[in-house]
Amino acid sequence: MGMTMTQKILAAHAGLKEVKAGQLIEANLDLVLGNDITTPVAVTEFNKIGINEVFDKNKIAIVPDHFTPNKDIKAAEQCKYIREFANEKEIVNFFEVGEMGIEHALLPEKGLVVAGDVVIGADSHTCTYGALGAFSTGVGSTDMAAGMAMGKAWFKVPTAIQFRLTGKLPPWVSGKDVILHIIGMIGVDGALYKSMEFVGDGIANLTMDDRFTIANMAIEAGAKNGIFPVDEKTIEYIKGHSTKPYTVYEADEDAEYDEVYEIDLSTLRPTVSFPHLPDNTRTIDEVGDITIDQVVIGSCTNGRLDDLRVAAKILKGKKVAKGVRTIVFPATQKIYLDAMREGLLEIFIEAGVAVSTPTCGPCLGGHMGILAKGERAVATTNRNFVGRMGHPESEVYLASPAVAAASALTGKISNPEEIV
Repeated sequence: MGMTMTQKILAAHAGLKEVKAGQLIEANLDLVLGNDITTPVAVTEFNKIGINEVFDKNKIAIVPDHFTPNKDIKAAEQCKYIREFANEKEIVNFFEVGEMGIEHALLPEKGLVVAGDVVIGADSHTCTYGALGAFSTGVGSTDMAAGMAMGKAWFKVPTAIQFRLTGKLPPWVSGKDVILHIIGMIGVDGALYKSMEFVGDGIANLTMDDRFTIANMAIEAGAKNGIFPVDEKTIEYIKGHSTKPYTVYEADEDAEYDEVYEIDLSTLRPTVSFPHLPDNTRTIDEVGDITIDQVVIGSCTNGRLDDLRVAAKILKGKKVAKGVRTIVFPATQKIYLDAMREGLLEIFIEAGVAVSTPTCGPCLGGHMGILAKGERAVATTNRNFVGRMGHPESEVYLASPAVAAASALTGKISNPEEIV
């Protein structure tokens, strides 16, 4: 039996000719990632190992992005702890406030991940880099510590689900709607410890930003990773951001999949996840009358330039509804600068939107957008668990930037087709 794309990457990094689902392997790592919440624990565990140097100063990335700019003394102490570690170990890719961004948007932008890589990150949304044809997955802080020390990690080779995408997305439907549709279809545990592998001629019609969004939320279906084949768009992106050598892996024709799903992109509608799980989805036509208090456009899922352009197109020349707090978080400093040069930030501010420096803050209820009891938010983030963005009796509705921007204008969850 042949191997899936993920299995081929893992086999190569384990120095094996082939691997099979369920097999335990030790694989070499191309990058180890951590943030300001997970890295302090990893540093403490690293220090217990008893070695003085990390395995490769160029293959570790530390991005303080969750509670930064520091929201309180504890956050400041955490960042100081990992800053001192990065300086002591001469870690090249430590990104300070002012040069950092949200980690999963920043690393591809900096060219730190390319096709064929194996990446672990002490953050569940590390699966984002599957958009580039890499195997990337979230791990715990102890695994991060071992990865920094040895440059290796243990994996159980996952089985796979194949998603065959055909057609082209309609106007105002994006990658966010694709992955919400899929999660609604298979459930939050529908791909538990499996690889979600996306194929089909419809992929050519998806932008790289669409693909990043889809891969990012593979974990919301319980997946070990999500991954896309490497095509001309992928190679163009890689060459535009990185000088690292890359390797293209393709699934064998006789690779085995647990399930195969056919999805015609042209049939999809704007989709919203209702509280309190990402699989509680409804199309925009089924939403009903849901008034809101806040809109958040940003995060590692939907804070890229395409996302901001879509939101600005809807908001241009208009004002957000009275009483609706609307916050935009460009995902990196470069995206912030590009948005400013394109005039997007001016559109946002004139519409009554607050524009923030890059941070994960509101997505996890950390800071800069906390919800009070009984409040509702439409967010382009990735999770809507109980208390995710603040009070346990608040509610989060996940949606695309288009739906979020339209909702900001009306004060209720709204169809962008009816606004523009």
